[in-house]
Amino acid sequence: MAEEEVSDVRPAKDADASTLARLLYDFNTEFGTDTDSVDVLANRFGRILSDDAVLALLASDRKGATGFALVTMRPTIWFDGPVATLDELYVVPSRRDCGIGTALLTEARDLAHGRGCPEMHINVDEVDLDTRRFYERHGFVNVEAGVDYRMLCYVGPTQPV
Repeated sequence: MAEEEVSDVRPAKDADASTLARLLYDFNTEFGTDTDSVDVLANRFGRILSDDAVLALLASDRKGATGFALVTMRPTIWFDGPVATLDELYVVPSRRDCGIGTALLTEARDLAHGRGCPEMHINVDEVDLDTRRFYERHGFVNVEAGVDYRMLCYVGPTQPV
């Protein structure tokens, strides 16, 4: 049996906007999440990829794209550097369990640290046990040291209801 080809991980370029959009569309579709069209997503990626507060990574092999990660960084009063948020991490189904997710996460953490981010936040649905285990295996927690309660993320509209 031939050895599975390893994916390379690199920062995405403006020319990768359509590929990132297709991957995000596939991700959302796979998990039954409402999503915009690939064209709309490609336009958005095209707009944000040049922003210094955005880091997109693309994993690929000789056959094509195998996954991506999207990190945004925001200033905070709690640290001298920005806080990184891993907004998305996706590996195409046929390439899961090959180390691509770990490679994307490792590179995202390294690059965020290099940009002065002391901390990375990740929002995960409570019912998504596999994803929670993946991040916990890489040192992420939902209970801070010294406390006995979980951290929660609330989502709401910017306009009052």
